Amino acid sequence: MSKEELKHQLHRSGTTVGRSELIQPVRFGIIADIHKDVMHDADYRLQCFIDHMSREQVDFIIQLGDFCVPKKENLDFLQIWNQFQKPSYHVLGNHDTDGGYTRQQTVDYWGMDSRFYSFDQGGIHFVVLDGNDTPTHHQSGYPRYIAGDQVEWLRNDLSQTGAPTIVFAHQSIEFEEDDGIENGAEIRNLLEETNRQAGFQQVMACFSGHHHRDYARWINDILYPQINSASYYWVGGDYLEVRYNQEIDDRYPWIKYTVPYQNPIYGIVTVDLQEGTMELNGRISQFVGSAPWKLGKTREYWNDQTLTASVSNWKVLL
Repeated sequence: MSKEELKHQLHRSGTTVGRSELIQPVRFGIIADIHKDVMHDADYRLQCFIDHMSREQVDFIIQLGDFCVPKKENLDFLQIWNQFQKPSYHVLGNHDTDGGYTRQQTVDYWGMDSRFYSFDQGGIHFVVLDGNDTPTHHQSGYPRYIAGDQVEWLRNDLSQTGAPTIVFAHQSIEFEEDDGIENGAEIRNLLEETNRQAGFQQVMACFSGHHHRDYARWINDILYPQINSASYYWVGGDYLEVRYNQEIDDRYPWIKYTVPYQNPIYGIVTVDLQEGTMELNGRISQFVGSAPWKLGKTREYWNDQTLTASVSNWKVLL
């Protein structure tokens, strides 16, 4: 679906059932995949986000994972996040336990109450999932799964609220390929069943990061926005390029495996229940050094429609 089609698609009505009170729009800042432990300027990127969200006076901020590992060297980075004076929320990413750390160590370091949880703001219910559970059949690589105990918790959580709901996860729920949630179909079925039982579009959207792509798509009347990395796209060892200078490359050797974005990118989401709209206002940057398709393969191979140095603007009817 093109961005223009996405902006104008009519999502079947029903989300205002039972809501007669006036509700102010909810605005939140969203950022994903800063990768403190890869990028030399991660502190600057995070500070830009915090300063912007403070000026905009959003209701809360949330980061979608791959933030930083829980080591003492990252305390200054974490303190930048903690400058925000309103509520702030974390989602666990697969790289946030790199180096042998446990999920619980990261949860404690970030100040989270739990790996998965929910909260309410302005008449909207928000759910944070942890897609890093390990399935029984797991063999190698980063696990990308939502285990039975978490699925049961999600089912109970959704059944106990009649409020319109937004879900956050690190890995994508909308497709299992390309490192999405391995049992994404099970989670989607649960969300869709929740909507059928509620009699209206209770679960409105599922935001994710992880894939370092820029897009949003509908599946069975639920919107699945992918929030691009604040920092870069990973191209791997076949496309190495020193992006800044040799000194930075020596100190941060993983950067040459990436195509960085010149400026940090992120967005502000506005959900207006009275108007029945959801809007993302994002930021646009440009690649540092060569674009991926300049290093080899075609634009089609890289899917340049979603591989951009931006978080795009869009607005949809719910």
